[in-house]
Amino acid sequence: MAEPVRVRRLTDQEGQRLQQIVRRGSTSSVRYRHTMMLLASAGGNRVPVIAKLVQADEDTVRDVIHRFNEIGLACLDPRWAGGRPRLLSPDDEDFVVATATTRPAKLAQPFTRWSLRKLAAYLRRVHGRMIRIGREALRCLLARHGITFQRTKTWKESSDPERDSKLDRIEHVLEHFPDRTFAFDEFGPLGTRPTGGACWAEQGHPDRVPATYHRTHGVTYFHGCYSVGDDTLWGVNRRRKGAANTLAALKSIRAARPDGAPIYVILDNLSAHKGAKIRAWALKNRVELCFTPTNASWANLIEAHFGPLRQFTLANSHHLNHTVQTRALHRYLRWRNAHARHPDVLAAQRRERARIRGEKGIRWGGRPLAPAA
Repeated sequence: MAEPVRVRRLTDQEGQRLQQIVRRGSTSSVRYRHTMMLLASAGGNRVPVIAKLVQADEDTVRDVIHRFNEIGLACLDPRWAGGRPRLLSPDDEDFVVATATTRPAKLAQPFTRWSLRKLAAYLRRVHGRMIRIGREALRCLLARHGITFQRTKTWKESSDPERDSKLDRIEHVLEHFPDRTFAFDEFGPLGTRPTGGACWAEQGHPDRVPATYHRTHGVTYFHGCYSVGDDTLWGVNRRRKGAANTLAALKSIRAARPDGAPIYVILDNLSAHKGAKIRAWALKNRVELCFTPTNASWANLIEAHFGPLRQFTLANSHHLNHTVQTRALHRYLRWRNAHARHPDVLAAQRRERARIRGEKGIRWGGRPLAPAA
């Protein structure tokens, strides 16, 4: 009959150390339970009794006793194995990341984006590899490599053959003649329908604006003018775009610098901006029209100022007609010009500028586009 498993005779130092751990407790529950097993065995208890005492498996108790008899108190510390062995090699992980960042259509899959379930299923059946990975492990793997699920963004690239020369001219006048540079564009169409937005309200009881399906007032367009040097915005609402309204706006810009010296106006390529009458007037009055490239209206500085205009006058509004809307818009313009450096105005301009830059290519602080594959 085999001898029962029990600890060897404890030394005085070992006994004192085990008693100390039991009296003071331990931050490690495993260390504490191992100590209880050894003391119970030293007290003459059999393995089944010790297992019930510490709520452990009998084989676990035997393993701890055997290890104590071999290495002493070092057996109190748990032997963590480091978890399950890695099933994916670094090369496999690189392949998973490359697959996740590739459009499914390029891999002959009938959808436009991966979900974790679809990606894991594809990796299991890809030819030449057998990568078995669960959805949560797949998400963690991608997160370790800095890959997250994000919304896609669109951008517009100008096809204008004179793109670079036009942008160079705009940059030149902004750098050398900022006090004599202006920007012009139309903002709209502006309807009178109630528009949702944001405001402070009691929790759970948001402020509401009525919905309407009868829009009988038509639309207007804000013809805006912006002075780069003065950081001033002004304009007027018109029922439609047209050469006559553009010419009136340009005359108001010329009146802002009545000294007769040249001025520079940045504007886009709308046909109403470049008629023969407008060009003749500009030449006569020493006004240089600096046109932005096609599909690159983001190069017009006034675009960033339309963001605050939309946020502070249209969002969360319920204008009964265009007269009321125009009065509200001009009240904001007066406040804005008196508080041009207000933090709220600057923040709204930054958000609008970031939105506009997200639609452009590589000019003026944009991240260079990756070359087409």
